[in-house]
Amino acid sequence: MLDIPSRVRVHVETLLAAQIDMGVCDAIEQYAPVREPDAMNAPHPPKVAGIDSTVPSPAHTVAPTPAATDVPSATSPSVVGPGALLQDRLAGWVSDLTTLHELTERLARTDSLAETLEEVLRAGAALVGARRGLVVLEPHDGLGPDTTIGLGLARADLGHIETVPRSSMSYGRILDGLPGGEREIAEPDLLAEDGLDPRHREVAARLGYAASYALPLSTETADRLGAAVWLYDEPAEPVERQRYLAGLYTRYAAEHVARMVEIERTRACMATISEELLPARLPRVPGVQLAARRRTGPRGGGDWYDALPLPDAALGLAVGSVTGSGPSAVAAMGRLRASLRAYAVMEGEDPVAVLSDLELLLRLTEPARSATALFAYCEPQLRKLTLAGAGHSPPLLIGRRRTEFVETSLSAPLGMLACWEAPSVELTAEPGETVLLYTDGLLQRTGDPLDRAFARLHAAAASVPRPVRADPGAVADHILRTVLPEGLDQMESTEDVVLLAARFE
Repeated sequence: MLDIPSRVRVHVETLLAAQIDMGVCDAIEQYAPVREPDAMNAPHPPKVAGIDSTVPSPAHTVAPTPAATDVPSATSPSVVGPGALLQDRLAGWVSDLTTLHELTERLARTDSLAETLEEVLRAGAALVGARRGLVVLEPHDGLGPDTTIGLGLARADLGHIETVPRSSMSYGRILDGLPGGEREIAEPDLLAEDGLDPRHREVAARLGYAASYALPLSTETADRLGAAVWLYDEPAEPVERQRYLAGLYTRYAAEHVARMVEIERTRACMATISEELLPARLPRVPGVQLAARRRTGPRGGGDWYDALPLPDAALGLAVGSVTGSGPSAVAAMGRLRASLRAYAVMEGEDPVAVLSDLELLLRLTEPARSATALFAYCEPQLRKLTLAGAGHSPPLLIGRRRTEFVETSLSAPLGMLACWEAPSVELTAEPGETVLLYTDGLLQRTGDPLDRAFARLHAAAASVPRPVRADPGAVADHILRTVLPEGLDQMESTEDVVLLAARFE
């Protein structure tokens, strides 16, 4: 083992095998009979612009071997022994590998496609010594997602770049499979090129970049995924060492991007299925205004809502939640919602009977699954609701004179008891009051104990500004922002959130 710090300690044989195509083996053969190296003296040039201070610079300067006619005498103090040269070069490889290791570790910690692409841009900019860049994601199979993300470029700057004819841009040649697009594309002095597209010249001058370096993002299994382009403020291009490291990094990054693309496609597919299983639009019934809001976790969940017209100008309102997440929970949610709609049409005026039938069906067909549900039979002209809940959180009544939870009887979730039945409660709303139905995910995403989460929800409902209380959608939005601030309603949580607001006129 080389006598180097443990943080970058690498076995010599492994290092030589990894760098055989870079000329280290030639150096070993040339300097094999040398003395034991005394100390490591790898040069440390200034860091590449943009690289994190904790990551060693990938660029190294190795002292050239003196020409035979210029070799000083053996007694000269300036003689650099062959062992020192070899040690210096090996130290450079060790530092390069350490840099790649730290950059790939950062990439592996990303858990979303956008975050992954941003990290690829930052790491690549550090490796090739650029300040700005963009990555264009456009999978070859045409299934998406298609997106463009910039580093040091505003959205308007990306818009200007997109006005340049695609065939004249390096990423366009890569994505469209044009000649030369299967490998790196270096343009060291764009403005000096005679055949440069006039629009490209104009945009480059406008944005202040004079050179570019592009690499394809592709894998053997997923083929071409996209292209990454880094922009230089002055005429420049990465040296051979930087190109080699950037190539190694992008080959690894492309595999990670491919995995994130598949995850993103799965998420989009689950979100689409969930949306299709819910009402395409809420019914319009005289005397009541409806609004719904839903936030779904990355895997898709079993929270749902429904509003369906019933005979005699009545309205059925329901929210519920199925245990679990992922495709099985989404499918179970669809079955449960469809069954409840059927029971509501037959005996909706008796919410207890509706939930009893639903509990029996769940126990017989899916004995290993439980669910919560709340169903309300609404008579809009009378502003009257008759509701029953099975293990579900109580509705919230929001008005000018009162903001209070509706007291419902305590009951176990569906599928937990041999026979479910609980008394229903009746509620008469005042003109202008809103009844809010919601799922437990609204409380659980706060991360607070249940009593504090209920208190936060009550405070949010009481603080709804008077001008927006006439709009149930604005009421639901205010409660979401207040109960789940700082993006908690958008976070990658496994808990779904559903709100159904009904305002009586």
